[in-house]
Amino acid sequence: MTITSWGPERCAPLDDDQGEAGEDAADVAGLLRAGERALLDDGDLGASRANFAAAYRAADLALGRDDASEGGSDALGRGTAGAEALGRAALGLGGLWAHERRGAAESALVRVRQRDALRRLDPRSPMALRLRIRLAGEEDYRSGGHAAILDLVGEARRASDPVALAEALHLAHLCALGPDDGPLRHRLAQELTDQAAGTGRRFDLLLGLLWQTVDLFLAGHPHAYRRLAELRAAIGGGHLAFGYAVSAMEVMLAVRTGRLDRAEALSKESARLGAAAGDVNTVGWRAGQLGVVRWYQGRSAELVGGLSELIDSAALSLIDNAPVAGLALAAATAGDTRLATGTLARLCGRDLGDLPRSSSWLMALYCVVETAHLLGDRETAARVYELLSPYAHLPVVASRGAICLGTVQHSLGVAALTLDDADGAVRHLREAVRGNLALGHWPATVLSRWRLGQALARRDGPDAEPAARELALAESEAAQLGMKLPPMERTATAPRRERRSGPARCERHGRLWRVVSGGREAVVEDGVGLRYLAILLANPNADIPAVELAASAAITPATSGEGLQARESARHGESVQPVLDERAKREYKRRLADLQDAIDAAEDAGDASRAAAATAERDWLVSELAASAGLAGRTRRFADADERARVSVGKAIRRALDRISAADAVLGAELGTAIHTGRRCCYRPT
Repeated sequence: MTITSWGPERCAPLDDDQGEAGEDAADVAGLLRAGERALLDDGDLGASRANFAAAYRAADLALGRDDASEGGSDALGRGTAGAEALGRAALGLGGLWAHERRGAAESALVRVRQRDALRRLDPRSPMALRLRIRLAGEEDYRSGGHAAILDLVGEARRASDPVALAEALHLAHLCALGPDDGPLRHRLAQELTDQAAGTGRRFDLLLGLLWQTVDLFLAGHPHAYRRLAELRAAIGGGHLAFGYAVSAMEVMLAVRTGRLDRAEALSKESARLGAAAGDVNTVGWRAGQLGVVRWYQGRSAELVGGLSELIDSAALSLIDNAPVAGLALAAATAGDTRLATGTLARLCGRDLGDLPRSSSWLMALYCVVETAHLLGDRETAARVYELLSPYAHLPVVASRGAICLGTVQHSLGVAALTLDDADGAVRHLREAVRGNLALGHWPATVLSRWRLGQALARRDGPDAEPAARELALAESEAAQLGMKLPPMERTATAPRRERRSGPARCERHGRLWRVVSGGREAVVEDGVGLRYLAILLANPNADIPAVELAASAAITPATSGEGLQARESARHGESVQPVLDERAKREYKRRLADLQDAIDAAEDAGDASRAAAATAERDWLVSELAASAGLAGRTRRFADADERARVSVGKAIRRALDRISAADAVLGAELGTAIHTGRRCCYRPT
């Protein structure tokens, strides 16, 4: 999976010539107007970057000629006018947000150009103040602080320069998106909105409304929806960058209402809008939104390959650690303990408390504590509990309202559950259910209720009525929303609900399968996913590699004696047994030998069509099955055979579970919770 698969991205290099970006020094004023129009009026960040880059080169060239001439002049004029134009171009290179140049080389080049332009300006000029504001904001953003930019907010107020003050307020707000800064953000956003009347720029009004909307979502305020409607109306489709920001919030709201398929479709469209705007956040936001959808769908394991590639991408912000935490959680969900543990260690470093309190910090810790819970990592859970406790009243909202994972109380409850603090877990998770209901976040509510049922079972016993009620309600609501709940627990002390009727079983009758569990049953049509399920249900609590499941399903319907015997046994109600790796190898070799004999015989008889058919089957078997199972001792890379099997087997099993859910929603939800897919698949009856 390539990084661009998370969503398209359009970020023009500094020296690209696009749109109106010509190199004629005489047209510096036109290039500056084009850049400012693209940035302020259209929200086309890619076009604005290209025009400002061209304007800078042209202005710098003209000033260089001017410096070299004696008493001469050029299109810019000597001294102040030329330096002012260079300053406008250098300022525009910063773009709308902070850290728009994600690559180290490009980022450094922009800083050099801005400092050079500042050196050429009168330090008392408004343009010099604006450049110092931009440089301070960028530096604070990279370090995760906001002290320097707040000092310049005060200086801009004293200078009575409305444009400089608006820009300082905006950058200060960007640098104060951490969970500690709510009251500060509120003051900055309100002042920016008020300041828009002084600048006369519609752009500043939209920025003020955007930040007020974001602040309300970050605080979990019920009036956030009203302000979003006001912002949407004010934009009116007239600004690409702000339109993209609104579309990202709409993805988040679709997740909250439990419309996960709709949220995924909206995320794809939002990424398209982000690419059209040239917004550098497109890749990270798309990855985060898809990660949240897959988490609630119980499909996080699918993201391991993409996140493994993404986490080292220059497309991500320097202070965004959520993708690394997301990879740890995806790996833990997939059962890849080694990758999950290693990724968690990479993220935690010397101490989790050293991570910058950025706009994605709460999301990162959400993923960390869920990973710690799945791994039984008590030390990490304790540290997360300590770090998150001051923010129990907040929702886990990332970036500019693009992602929401419910209330922080949920993470505190999961941490307490991992630490065997049943009373604390019950307390926090009850608050999480209430808080998530207040947010209107239905998937988060269901997940908190599921964890609450576990905590009650831990405290009161697995047969206690309150625990059974919460677990049953969570399962029912999950089925309605198309969610797959995470495993009960993987720690040695995990409570297990007794099921007197025993594990589920899967019986084949011709083209139909009868799936039975706990007095419920569903009859569904045959499919490869049902064959995988039959193997898993016949081997409860056994981890079976996806490549072995793929091999077993391919061999079972074949004409080999073992395959026919397995099929006949299934018809008579016997469980289909798994085809293990060594047995699969023998089958592969035997079938390949038979095919080679058939090819030789056909060629000797001059039967070209029969020889071609046998050759095609032989080639397919070698490429798709033998390689996956390690035939002849060959080992395939994770990203090749194992990854291909993980994806195809996981999809087939989910299709089978969908069929079962269509026949019996409760049975489908129960199996969906107990079946775990990934590189290794397992049925863990609760």
